[in-house]
Amino acid sequence: MHVRTGVKRGAVIAGLVALAVSGARAHHSFAVYDHTKTVMVKGTVTKFQWTNPHAFIELDVPGNGGAVTHYSIECTSINMMSRLGWRSNMIKAGDQVKATVAPLLNGQPGGLLLDIILPDGTRLEPGVPNIASFKRSADAE
Repeated sequence: MHVRTGVKRGAVIAGLVALAVSGARAHHSFAVYDHTKTVMVKGTVTKFQWTNPHAFIELDVPGNGGAVTHYSIECTSINMMSRLGWRSNMIKAGDQVKATVAPLLNGQPGGLLLDIILPDGTRLEPGVPNIASFKRSADAE
């Protein structure tokens, strides 16, 4: 009887661990971003955050009448970006960049970086998993 109880208890613990691990992976979901369109934003970098779990680009985008909208653009993990050739000093405050982002579903100014064009014309992708699930909109230019 004691062996059966131990086996059952072990099975329950293993199941709980499996659920916890799957939940931990879920926080990296890109479900908060619109997969049906993209937005092209051009502006001035105010900060490039080379941090875990994801890097961020803070961008001031000029609009009509001199208004400036601040975008917070999420990238993938710095580990993934490093494997694709990114470095922490590639983007600096003051850089003028052009970014393609999947916008936030809630309409706030921000999104997921799909690609960026640096001041020297270099185009970089951050390695978004399943990037084909994001439908590209025609550029507004």
